[in-house]
Formats: sequence, structure tokens, C-alpha cells
Amino acid sequence: MKYIDEFQDPELARRLLDDIHATVTRPWALMEVCGGQTHSIIRHGIDQLLPDKVELIHGPGCPVCVTPLEVIDKALEIASRPDVIFCSFGDMLRVPGTGRDLFQVRGEGGDVRVVYSPLDALRIARQNPDREVVFFGIGFETTAPPNAMTVHQARRLGIRNFSMLVSHVRVPPAIEAIMSSPECRVQGFLAAGHVCSVMGTAEYPELAERFRVPIVVTGFEPLDILEGVRRTVRQLERGEHTVGNAYARAVRPEGNPAARAMLEDVFEITDRAWRGIGIIPGSGWRLSPKYRDHDAEFRFSVEGIQTLEPAECRSGEVLQGLLKPHECEAFGTLCTPRTPLGATMVSSEGACAAYYLYRRLDVTAAASREASPVV
Repeated sequence: MKYIDEFQDPELARRLLDDIHATVTRPWALMEVCGGQTHSIIRHGIDQLLPDKVELIHGPGCPVCVTPLEVIDKALEIASRPDVIFCSFGDMLRVPGTGRDLFQVRGEGGDVRVVYSPLDALRIARQNPDREVVFFGIGFETTAPPNAMTVHQARRLGIRNFSMLVSHVRVPPAIEAIMSSPECRVQGFLAAGHVCSVMGTAEYPELAERFRVPIVVTGFEPLDILEGVRRTVRQLERGEHTVGNAYARAVRPEGNPAARAMLEDVFEITDRAWRGIGIIPGSGWRLSPKYRDHDAEFRFSVEGIQTLEPAECRSGEVLQGLLKPHECEAFGTLCTPRTPLGATMVSSEGACAAYYLYRRLDVTAAASREASPVV
């Protein structure tokens, strides 16, 4: 734990904050594109310690949250079948689909199991050759390599009763979509360090140059985030727009070549829908034709499911950085972790969940003061 504690040193944090305060001369809006960073920011109150002129906007950095409703409904349909063992990481079980979630499917008799690795699902498939075993493969570039490796292993070992429901998304096209929106206020990005540890930084310089925004690769501890903010603000104040790496202990420019080679073998780039946002061209992966026999979407013929988001849920605006969670009318009332309207409230990386866990009492107190002003 000593190594982690070093990146939470309050004296070093104060020095970084002093530097940021001394540097800022005008308002800047920065977006973090990682749910882990969002939770760290809210948990440690980093956004409240920064100068008033520096605003942190929470982007679509939660992989559970951006998984579209139609994919959740496909998972529910597959998991409900009596011949299927449906395996998933635990954070997907409470994500609401149309009318129910995977917990409810399990309560209705579906064989839904929580696993800690896609290889656990592959092991279950080997142990149950008479059942179809499906793993719910979601996430950004960080979780894609182990999922790709598992499909590769299934094909190599001839395990024909294993398949994967894939909903992987890619960060650079999301940044492009955000910057292309006429409502965009973002002037700089804190890029996700774990994504860049896999993919490297080669995709970012073109985006930084085209949209004239600094992009700084950032870690997840308080000092990581403060250093990322410091570097981004310095670039903005100087009128620069380059790619920086504030997470060099984990990220190399070339990323992880072995992981990237596995991704290129197993997946191919495709257009992908993001929950609450819509289709972003070239923003996702699907299994390549070589591995199509292990694609659950085709195996179970669930391609045609159409859905509608609940009208009262504004998670799409939260994911685009257009709305802070506490600004949603349903936050903490109609929408809670026990009765979520959207995935941003139940995911361990969701912005709404972060505000509910670490900022809810502050929000409630502020609302009470506004409702009952002192005379």
C-alpha cells in the first residue's frame, strides 16, 4: 500500500494545486474520459479544490454505462433461455434493460453467473459440454484483450459451446464525436491511462491537432489527476494543443504490442451505438469473420431487437458532459442504486453513482437551502 499512498500525499497535492491556481488566468473546461477518474475526482473532492475557473466535465468513460439498451435486452433474451449459462462481470447484473435486469432473470430461473475473468466462463463451458455458455464481453480497449484471448483460446481448443456477446467500444472516436458536437464546451482532455497502456498514444495527435485541444494521458490516483490537470491547463494557457503523458509509469507510446496483435486478430472495427448518445462510426469492435462461430449475437439470432430509452432518464446528457448528475430531476428520488433508471447510477464507474455515493448529502443540503432561504 505504500506505493499507492505516495500518490495520495496531501503535501504534494497542495503543491500541485498551488501551481494550478497560479497558472490559471481564464476559464477552462476539461473532460476526463474515464469512469475511474470520475470516481476519484468526486471521492477526493478534487473538482472542489481546483480554481473556480477550471471545470471538470465528466465524459462517457464508463463502459457499463455506454452499453446500449438494445445490447442489454439481447443479453436478457439470451440469458432467459433454458439451455444457456450466461456469465458476466457483476457490475452488469443491475443495469436496467427494458423492464428488467439480469438479476431478475436469475430470480426467474435463468442460469446467470458472476465471473471474475472471461477464462472462468471458458472453464464453465468445458465443464458443461451439453450447455451453451455465453460471456458478456463489454468495455473499452482495456478489457478487450483478455476477451479476445478467450475467444482465441476457445477456437484453438475446439470449445464449440462457448460464445461471447460483444459490445466493445473505442475511446478516440468518442473524443471525435464529442468535439464535433455543436454543444461541445470541452477545451482539453484527460485521457484514460489504462486504455493508453494497451493502445499507446498514436491515435491522439491527429485529434489534438484537428480540434486544437490538449490531450494528456492521466492516471487514477489524486496526484495523477492533479498532474494531468496541471499539464492540460499549462498547455491551454500557452495556446498549445499536443499529446502529453502524465502516466509514464504505465503508458508507453506504442502501448502493449502483444495485446494489440491479439485485438487485430480476433476483432474488427465496426460502428457502435453508445447508450444515450447514438451510433458513433468506427467506435467499436465485433468478432471478425474468422471467429464468427463464437459470436453470441449471431448464434442466438438476436440482431433485430429495437428499444427506446425511458424518457425520464437523462443519462445520455450526463455521458456527453452536458449535464451533471445532480442536475437531473430524477437524481436521488426516482433514480437511486436500488431503483436505477440508467446504468450511470448502478455502475461502479458511473458518474451518477459517484455523486450518489460521495456528493449526495451536499446536493441535498444545497437544495434544502435554496428551497428555504434564510429571511
